[in-house]
Amino acid sequence: MLERYRTVRQAGEKEIVIRKSRFIGHIKPVESEEEAVAFIEEIKKKHWNATHNCSAYMIGERDEIQKQSDDGEPSGTAGKPILEVIKNQNLKNVAIVVTRYFGGILLGAGGLIRAYTDGAVAAIEAGEAITRVLHQEVLVELDYTWLGKAENELHNRGIRMGQTEFTDKVTLHCLPLADEAEQFINWMTDMTQGQAEMMAGDKVYFIEGE
Repeated sequence: MLERYRTVRQAGEKEIVIRKSRFIGHIKPVESEEEAVAFIEEIKKKHWNATHNCSAYMIGERDEIQKQSDDGEPSGTAGKPILEVIKNQNLKNVAIVVTRYFGGILLGAGGLIRAYTDGAVAAIEAGEAITRVLHQEVLVELDYTWLGKAENELHNRGIRMGQTEFTDKVTLHCLPLADEAEQFINWMTDMTQGQAEMMAGDKVYFIEGE
C-alpha cells in the first residue's frame, strides 16, 4: 500500500464555455477499472445527446491501468489531454469524462487540446484534490494507572486516535503514520516502562490535514 497518494474527495462536475461550445467536466474517485467504465457509461447515458463524451482514467499503485478515449474527436485532441492533466496533477484512482456540446465554432486541434485540458482541470476542482495518508492502527492495552500519562503524551505528539475500550484494562486505538509505526511502538514501550501490550490492527487511509 502506498504511504500517501493524491486523489479527489468526491464525484463532481463543472461546466465551462469555450467559443460557444459547452464543456462539462465530470470526475469520480474509483478503485477499479470496472468502476471507471461504469462511471463513463453513466455519463454517456446522462448526456446521450452530447456531441462527444471524451474520457480518461488512471488506476493502481503504480498507475498500471491508463486508458483514454477521444470519442469521435480528432485523434489525440481529447482523451490524451485529459489523461495528461491527471498525470500532471499526480492523481491516482480517478476517472474523468469531459462532455462537449458543440456550439458551432470549430476550435482546431490546438483549441480542442486546450479545451479538454481546461475541462479536466474544472472537473478536478469540482472533485477537490486531496492527499490520502496511510496510518497503521496499533492497539495499546495498559493498566488504568497509565491512562492519564499515555493520553497526555499521545496528545502532545499529535497521534491520531480511534476509540478507547474500558474493561479490566484500557485499550487505546492509536493510529500513527504507517511508516512511523515501529518507532511509535518503541516509544510507547519506553514510555510505559514495558508495561503496555501492543498489537497491530488494520492499515487505514486518512485525508491529510483532517
